[in-house]
Amino acid sequence: MVMAAGGMSAALVLAACSGGGDGTDADTGEVSSLSVLDYYNNDPDNSLIQAGLDRCAEELGVTLERETVPGGDLIQTVLQQASSQTLPDVLMLDNPDVQQIAETGALVPLDENGVSTEGFAQGVIDASTFDGHVYGLQPVANTLALFYNTDILADEGVEPPTTWDELREAAAALTEGDQYGISFSAINTYEGSWQFLPPMWTNGGDETELTSPEVAEALQLWVDLVESGSASESVINWSQGDAKDQFMAGRAAMMVNGPWNIPSMNEMPDVNWDVVQFPVNDPSQTPVAPLGGEAWTVPVTGDEASQAVAVDFVECLNTPEQQLDWAVSRYTIPTRTDLAEDFLAERPEMAAFAEQVANARSRTGQLGPEWPDAATVIYEAIQLALTGQASADEAFAQASAR
Repeated sequence: MVMAAGGMSAALVLAACSGGGDGTDADTGEVSSLSVLDYYNNDPDNSLIQAGLDRCAEELGVTLERETVPGGDLIQTVLQQASSQTLPDVLMLDNPDVQQIAETGALVPLDENGVSTEGFAQGVIDASTFDGHVYGLQPVANTLALFYNTDILADEGVEPPTTWDELREAAAALTEGDQYGISFSAINTYEGSWQFLPPMWTNGGDETELTSPEVAEALQLWVDLVESGSASESVINWSQGDAKDQFMAGRAAMMVNGPWNIPSMNEMPDVNWDVVQFPVNDPSQTPVAPLGGEAWTVPVTGDEASQAVAVDFVECLNTPEQQLDWAVSRYTIPTRTDLAEDFLAERPEMAAFAEQVANARSRTGQLGPEWPDAATVIYEAIQLALTGQASADEAFAQASAR
């Protein structure tokens, strides 16, 4: 999300100078409790996350004071706590926000405190790295792929598409009556930008050069699907939840979406579905999608004893056992690549997502804290093109000039 960098820096630098020690026993000097802030405020995630937090607290011999807030309120809460010098010992951040917070000096560099990142997917490390140091560890990840209704495709004799041409053809063949071939989110928020990254990155497009032919070609794919009637014109207003609702209601035969939808989809057993990686433009390409998920970080509180225990706590949340537990229970993917086989033995339906994560990219890998500016240009360009205000070739230049 876009933040006022100057105000954030001032608030968080003040926090970095604040005193800590609320969780330290005055008599023994031992750390007895840790405070935690995250945005998993709804079940089932709330309870599943709590169980993992409790296991690590028990292992380290501390109690937890946990605060949860809605996702949209997290950064504002962090700023307020920074201003009042009450930042938590352990802070969960959406992975594209880590670099922005790290830039202010408000986070402890984990790699300088003995934390190893060996065995983690590279995209995960890139997301939490700023100025050569790692500031967060992400136990599990999510990404985007292509869901399809197996019954509808079988009835129409359509194979799951693997290329853009096949995607256009399949979507057209599957469009009939009030059923569209495909649903996706092209809304004018970061969700719309996130959903555009698979075609953009797979085609060699880059957020550092949004006016390139490769990016325009990816946008043309979205335009073709809408202009042909294979996707609804309403995609410009649809969130990812809306795209999922269309798919589950039988009003779309395919959809671009992520695994966080699977628990609710499993509540509708009459809808049979499967997943493949997002198609490529050319068979020589490798599908590339964005890496989603949350990292756990340690704010600079001034209490070195609590910070040291908080670092151990973050390490505990990223052990193979904890990663597998959260991945299996939450339909996410472990970020330790050597856990893929064990994970898929428990969740074989997640195979496409596990394959996709192996090549997934961090949204902040190229631009760092400047990513939100590019994300805004992306969703504005998509809106221009899908509403006919600009061609795919011109949309990014127009959006960039705004």
